[in-house]
Amino acid sequence: MATTGYRARNGNPRLGQWQKFWQQQGLAWLPSLAGIAGFLVIWQFLAATGLTKLPAPSTLFTDPRTRELLMYPFLDRGGLDKGLFWQTWASLTRVMQGYSLAAIVGIALGILVGTNRLLNQILDPLFQFLRTIAPLAWVPITLIALPNVQLAAIFVIFITAVWPILINTAVGVQQIPQDYRNVARVLQLSPRKYFFKILIPSALPYIFTGLRIAIGLAWLAIIAAEIVMSGVVGIGFFIWDAYQQNYVSEVIWR
Repeated sequence: MATTGYRARNGNPRLGQWQKFWQQQGLAWLPSLAGIAGFLVIWQFLAATGLTKLPAPSTLFTDPRTRELLMYPFLDRGGLDKGLFWQTWASLTRVMQGYSLAAIVGIALGILVGTNRLLNQILDPLFQFLRTIAPLAWVPITLIALPNVQLAAIFVIFITAVWPILINTAVGVQQIPQDYRNVARVLQLSPRKYFFKILIPSALPYIFTGLRIAIGLAWLAIIAAEIVMSGVVGIGFFIWDAYQQNYVSEVIWR
């Protein structure tokens, strides 16, 4: 009886937590939700009045192919005819393979270049030149040099993502305060202790900045590479195939 009376007076504790959460966070979300809703309303109006050839947002529910695409993401009819989940998974797999390789090579080479002034003077002009090459420019070269399309796509991811990681890591190592280096000399730290106690902690913010930039570039590169490299399962080829068959609504919602 006492417990029942307590709940009656104080209500459901879990419900109270949700109410408190919405009171604190709900108002903060309203402007974002209003902006998205306004954008969709304007888009719907432009499509309904014929001012744009893009399909209206309502086609997400009325177009049978788009509805099937979203309702059956695990569909697999073999070959390239796969659902949205498998297409996305294939692209993400390539991104993670190329990105992981870029992280390993970029961090290792960045530390090496950052700690060796002569090596930095030799390689920096080459790095600055190669990093300006557009990802799509690497596609024909990799298709000629590598034996299959899968490796070519992974290499395009790698060569796109490695430069921000490498350059940021090298800058981070070069920016280690001289006082830290002096302390390491005074304490006669071994190279191993210097590496783990001073170099890595000091350069870590720069390394994470390079990794964050690289993951965005990697995703952009794989979409572009898959559009050019025909015959591979992935979001890029998915979009390009829908465009060629004039399924514009699928291009947008994918």
